[in-house]
Amino acid sequence: MDRGAIAEVNLSAIAYNFQAVRKIVKNRQIIAVVKADAYGHGAVEVSKRFIKEGASYLAVAFIDEAVKLRDAGITAPIIVLFDRKEVREFFDFKLIPVVYNVDDALSLSTEARKRNTVLHIHVKIDTGMGRIGLSGNPLIDELEKIAKMERIKITGLISHFSDADLSDKSYATVQLEKFNKVRETLSRKLNRKIFSHIANSAAVLTFKDAYLDAVRPGIMLYGYSPIQKSEVRADSTPSLTLPPRGGGQGWGGVSEFVDLIPAMKVKTKILCIRNVALGSPVSYGRTFITKRQSRIGVIPVGYADGYNRLFSNNADVLVKGRRVPVVGRVCMDLTMIDVTDIKNVREDDEVIMLGQQGKESITAYELAFRAHTIPYEILTSLGGKSRKTYVKAS
Repeated sequence: MDRGAIAEVNLSAIAYNFQAVRKIVKNRQIIAVVKADAYGHGAVEVSKRFIKEGASYLAVAFIDEAVKLRDAGITAPIIVLFDRKEVREFFDFKLIPVVYNVDDALSLSTEARKRNTVLHIHVKIDTGMGRIGLSGNPLIDELEKIAKMERIKITGLISHFSDADLSDKSYATVQLEKFNKVRETLSRKLNRKIFSHIANSAAVLTFKDAYLDAVRPGIMLYGYSPIQKSEVRADSTPSLTLPPRGGGQGWGGVSEFVDLIPAMKVKTKILCIRNVALGSPVSYGRTFITKRQSRIGVIPVGYADGYNRLFSNNADVLVKGRRVPVVGRVCMDLTMIDVTDIKNVREDDEVIMLGQQGKESITAYELAFRAHTIPYEILTSLGGKSRKTYVKAS
C-alpha cells in the first residue's frame, strides 16, 4: 500500500476558475501563479491547462519549479519570483528573473555579456510588504543603474500587496500609489512603457484600480477566495460561517458575481474497522473515550501526510455521504474516525477528507478554521503530500 491520500484534481474546475478571472479583468493579461506545485494541485498538469485557457505567463517561486515545467515540455514564459542564486539557469531554461537588488542585476548582466545575449527581467519594488524588493530614497537611482547595465532589459515591474483582502483599502491604496509613481517615473526615464503587475487574487476580487497591465492570481485559480470570515461564539465553541459552493458569492465582501469551484478532492480508504467497548480510550493521550459501544475506523493518513494534528477531535470526514468525526489524536501515519452511525460501512470504503461526497462537503475554509490557519496551508499541505490523479469533469 502506498502511504497517504490521493488528491483528485478537477481540471475542468481549474479551467472554470481561470475563465472566472478572465471575466473580471477582461482584456488584461493573466499571470497564473503555480508556485508550491500549483498550491498542491500539481504544477505540470495544471500549468498545461492554464496555458490552454490563455495564460500569458506562469509564475513560480524558485528555479527548480520552473525547470520541472520546462522538462515537461512547457515553453510558455515563466517568471521566477524569488530565486537569485543559479544565474546560469535563467539563461539555460529561458526564464524571467524577478530582480530585487543591484548586485543580482549585475550578476545577470555579467552572464548575459558572456553569452552575448539579452536577458529580459522584471524588477520587484517593495511598496510596503516589507519582504523583498527595491525600496527607500535611492530606489529610482538603483532602477536607473539596473536599466543602464549591459545585456539586460527591464521589461516588467512588480510589487505585492500586504492586505488587499481587507475591506479597508487605505494601505493597499498607498501601496498602489507608490507603485504607480515608480512605474511612471521609470517609463519616462526609459522613454517606453513598462509592463506592470501587482494584483493578487484579493486585488482581482476587490481592487479594480490595481489591474494595470496584468493580474497575478493564485488561490482563486484553485477555487478559493483569499477573503475569509469566521466567528467564535461567546461560549468559545468555534462557529464557521461557510461560503456558498466555491466560496464566491457574498463571502466576506467578494463581488457577488464571482463563483469559484474548488478543484481538489482529497480521499483515502478505511484501513480497518474495530468494534470498541463503552469507556475505551482511542489514540495517544486518551483524549477521546467512547461514550457507547462504537465502531472506530482507521484511515492510513496522518500528520506526516499533511493532515494537521490540530484536527484531533476537531474535524469531520465524509463516509457514504455523511459526516463522521475524527476521534482521538491524529497520529503520524493514522487517524481514527467514528463510523458507529454509518450503516453498512466496510473496510476499503472511500473516505473524503477534503471535497464533496453526495450532498455533503468538507472545504479548505472549514479545515483552515479548525486548524487556525488559512486555506492556502490546507491545500499545499494535503495536496503536496498526496498522490495525484486528474479528471476533466466533476
